[in-house]
Amino acid sequence: MTRPRWFIEILKKSFSSRFILAKLTHIPGLRYIINKLLFEDDMIFYLPKKEVMGKTTKKIPVGKTIQQQEDIIIPTQIIDKFIDEAEHHWVMNFCLCRESTNCDNYSSKLGCLFMGEAVLQIDPSYGKIVTKEEAKAHIKKCQDVGLIQLIGRNKLDKQWLDVKPGHKLLTICNCCECCCLWKMLPDLDIKISRNFTKMPGLDVRIGIACIGCSDCTQGICFVDAISLKDGRAIIDGNTCRACGRCIAICKQEAIQMVIHNSEFIEESIFKISSAVDVN
Repeated sequence: MTRPRWFIEILKKSFSSRFILAKLTHIPGLRYIINKLLFEDDMIFYLPKKEVMGKTTKKIPVGKTIQQQEDIIIPTQIIDKFIDEAEHHWVMNFCLCRESTNCDNYSSKLGCLFMGEAVLQIDPSYGKIVTKEEAKAHIKKCQDVGLIQLIGRNKLDKQWLDVKPGHKLLTICNCCECCCLWKMLPDLDIKISRNFTKMPGLDVRIGIACIGCSDCTQGICFVDAISLKDGRAIIDGNTCRACGRCIAICKQEAIQMVIHNSEFIEESIFKISSAVDVN
């Protein structure tokens, strides 16, 4: 049984209260309840923008030259892999986040892509079943306008869509920096927020070319991980999700993605596959 439409309207009207909800997770008893209801078993990776991977370096011992990577696999190819493996693909005809905030920057029609057996229970008025080719075309359209993909298992989606089981629902969000639900991550208790993370083996670093122009601090970061100090940009490595938006915006090309683990693609796929079954 799907959620009634009035339930969705209530979600939209209460969307701005997500930051209050996030702060409540710092209260031990409430943290347990909120996590149990909304976040239990979550595992979500931020995927870097595909164009920033051309500005990638590999971390090697101090004193050696850092070499530019050639022919690096673009992380969004992870999405293609799961699309190819999945039997069922569902594209939402609206984005709950952008509709809730009346987004001025991106279309609210560019909704999530869901995969797995659980999508067969989604209310037909929310979107439609699509082919693998249509799913890939939808993701490309979202990427082309600058949206960031998050991929993984998300209990919130299971709950508001009223589908089950949770391990049969793979979420791919197409997120904007202005309206994203997960802008509340800095306010969530660490025991919950750590399940929404950067890909293993990736970090963002600011080089000596930074002139402190502040472009990267102007509403660019999803999680407010970048700021200015003493005339230079600095990144909070514990908060950064390595989405790469700051890299794309930097006119000085002073920000780079650093690869610590050359198998970060394979490791990410393994972790996602262990949390969600799309077959």
